[in-house]
Amino acid sequence: MGVVNVTPDSFSDGGRFLDPGAALSHARRLIAEGADILDIGGESTRPGAEPVSESEEIDRVVPLIEQIRRESDVRISIDTMKPPVACTLRDRCSTGAPSTVRSWGW
Repeated sequence: MGVVNVTPDSFSDGGRFLDPGAALSHARRLIAEGADILDIGGESTRPGAEPVSESEEIDRVVPLIEQIRRESDVRISIDTMKPPVACTLRDRCSTGAPSTVRSWGW
């Protein structure tokens, strides 16, 4: 499993993949290195991170997921704590996996 955090303040990568091109390059690299699932998130769960709206979270990850879908059939899990975000991404992006990683309980 590879992780792509499309956030400005990720605790794991320091926000290196907020830029869509950087996120896509990272996803491609993870797939090339053998990741069979990509876990994609658009809101940081770093302590003290500012929450983002559902629409902002969706706007951060949809373009990436759509591009990955054009290039690969890798499974995608959605890292979100918002059920509407998970449902929207499932419906709009055909992620290929029923997985949703809950950062916090719903």
